Amino acid sequence: MRKQADGLSALVKGVLGAEPRSGHLFVFFNRGKDIIRILFWDSNGFCVVSKRLEAGRFRVPEVAEGQASVSLEAKQLVEVLSLVEAARARRRPVH
Repeated sequence: MRKQADGLSALVKGVLGAEPRSGHLFVFFNRGKDIIRILFWDSNGFCVVSKRLEAGRFRVPEVAEGQASVSLEAKQLVEVLSLVEAARARRRPVH
């Protein structure tokens, strides 16, 4: 996942049809589900928060076929950030 604030805000507009400056949190996962990025608009600019797991994967909510997004309550987002699938977890080598 290489996109930063500009690329993620373009995805929000283009794919989701939403306004990135709305005050909502927009959550993105990489294909391996071990990196999460959260985009939001602060009072005068975009903020991107990123977390990369050393082992395991995030439990990503199911997206219905034909949908591009899922709405989460704050409690559900906290669960996504804290619950990690340990199955097939592997540690990243330290260089």
